[in-house]
Amino acid sequence: MKKILVTGGTGYIGSHTVVELQNSGYEVVIIDNLSNSNIQVLDRIEKITGIRPVFENIDCADYLAMDKFFEKCNKDKQNNIKAIIHFAASKAVGESVEKPLLYYRNNLGSLMNILQLMLKNDVRSIVFSSSCTVYGQPDILPVTEAAPVKQPLSPYGNTKKVGEEIIKDTIYANQNYKGIILRYFNPIGAHPSAEIGELPNGIPNNLLPFVTQTAAGLRKQLQVYGDDYNTPDGSCIRDYINVVDLARAHVLAVRRILDVQSKSSIETFNLGTGRGLSVLEIIKTFEQVTGVKVPYKVVGRREGDIEQVWADPTYANEVLGWIAAETVEDTLRSAWNWELKLKFNQNR
Repeated sequence: MKKILVTGGTGYIGSHTVVELQNSGYEVVIIDNLSNSNIQVLDRIEKITGIRPVFENIDCADYLAMDKFFEKCNKDKQNNIKAIIHFAASKAVGESVEKPLLYYRNNLGSLMNILQLMLKNDVRSIVFSSSCTVYGQPDILPVTEAAPVKQPLSPYGNTKKVGEEIIKDTIYANQNYKGIILRYFNPIGAHPSAEIGELPNGIPNNLLPFVTQTAAGLRKQLQVYGDDYNTPDGSCIRDYINVVDLARAHVLAVRRILDVQSKSSIETFNLGTGRGLSVLEIIKTFEQVTGVKVPYKVVGRREGDIEQVWADPTYANEVLGWIAAETVEDTLRSAWNWELKLKFNQNR
């Protein structure tokens, strides 16, 4: 059984990926400092899969703590780490504009620690959690992997752009190391069991948890940032991807990087549905599938937001063997079921 290290593995995308990895026969070790997640996620992962992943409460930006972790892992030479999926990062666009140094220090420092310790401990494979923000506002839609990487509109996006460059330079300088960069579009939804889902600490920065919390009466009103964009209804357009679909892409990436002889030492894939939906369309569709009204108010544009972006996922479909299978209706319904379970259990 191959051991995979998942940094940020109790977070939203990380926890769903841990479930898919364990269901696919991988052994998982999670590192997370719980800065934007909850330790109870481990119980929920175990309930879904029947397996409790090994967990270490470590900040990836703490090199000494990470070094000790790898030393401990290396004592068992027969079962050391084969690949790393690196999620751990601060990820709110708006907050990154307000606190750029926090984002550069955390996101880039943690990545450099991971890469340095990969070299030191002969872990030769990394899957990197990147973002479509590296494309900025694309010139052509939908976006393929050949689209130019632009100067991102937020420090968060810039950490992903620079992070990709750091990985590419590191792999170029070290033969026999491999990386897969996954550029996500907008993950939403929850596991169909309603055991895990998106649960940010404090006020949500992403659209859908704000929608579900408002629908559940936990928040008075949803804010829509701008209705004067050059889009059909004036609100921003995004490519909303089911989080379980996204998690499955990481399993395929791990399998490819460990078991398939690819031609390149570094590969990049766009992960999206190929369909753009506006903020107002998401609200309307949520209301239709749940029967619950979402009170909202249009406010001014938010700094760092891109007007419209959606993926061309053809390359991921054909080369990685991945597809976004879930409908937006089922995805929104899963998010609502997760919210209802949280409300019923008062488990926040």
